[in-house]
Amino acid sequence: MKFKALGAFAGLALLAACSHPATQASTGTGAATGPAAGSEQDLVANVGDRVFFAFNKASLTSDANSTLARQAAWLGKYPSVNVLVAGNCDERGTETYNLALGNRRADAARDYLVAQGVAASRIQTISYGKDRPVATGHDEASWQQNRNAITSVQGYNPQGN
Repeated sequence: MKFKALGAFAGLALLAACSHPATQASTGTGAATGPAAGSEQDLVANVGDRVFFAFNKASLTSDANSTLARQAAWLGKYPSVNVLVAGNCDERGTETYNLALGNRRADAARDYLVAQGVAASRIQTISYGKDRPVATGHDEASWQQNRNAITSVQGYNPQGN
C-alpha cells in the first residue's frame, strides 16, 4: 500500500514538474532560462553583435545603424557593461591597409554608439585587419561576412559588482 501511495505521489510530482513552461529555470526561482542579462550571449541573441561594411568602406549602412541603435539601447540597460568593438576586413589588400581600414570601421561603430549616449570610456576599439576571418572561403559571400565590426562584452559581471 505504501508503494502505491509513493508511486502515485512520484507520478504527480513528475506531472507537476512537466507542467511548468519550458522557459522556467530549474532553480525554482521562476526566472527564464537563456542568456544571462547583460552577458555576451544576451547581446548576440537579443540585439546583434556585428555590423557589416561594403568593400573598401568604413561608412555605416542603414542596417548597421539599426543594429548599433539596438546595441546602444542594450548598453543603456546595462551601464556596468563595457565593450570591445573589433574592426575586421576581408583577405584582399595588404596587412597595413587592412589594419587601418579595420580601425576606421571599429571607430565608426564606436562613434555611433557614443553619439547615442554610450560613454566613450565604456568602449574600446581594436583592428584585426584580415587576421580573424569569420568565414574562410575565398569568394564574395565569405568576404562580405568578414567586412565587419564585432561588439563583444568585456568584463561581464552578472552581480553588477
